[in-house]
Amino acid sequence: MDEMEKRMEREQKESEIRTLINKLSAPSSDIGDWKVVKCYEAKLQGHDLPYNLDELMEKRQKVRDRINELQKELESE
Repeated sequence: MDEMEKRMEREQKESEIRTLINKLSAPSSDIGDWKVVKCYEAKLQGHDLPYNLDELMEKRQKVRDRINELQKELESE
């Protein structure tokens, strides 16, 4: 793999990391922080959770795992 290909691959991984981080925090994301906050607020008020927290946390963890995987790949380059 030549230098240009390596640079492009690195940029692609960095872009994917940014996209995944945004997915965790974006207000329009189906796994965004806002859903966790809404569940926390409901719990504090003694209400039913508005979302399936187990499913939400599982999806969020998969995203975090992928971020960690990409970061390790970048560190080893």
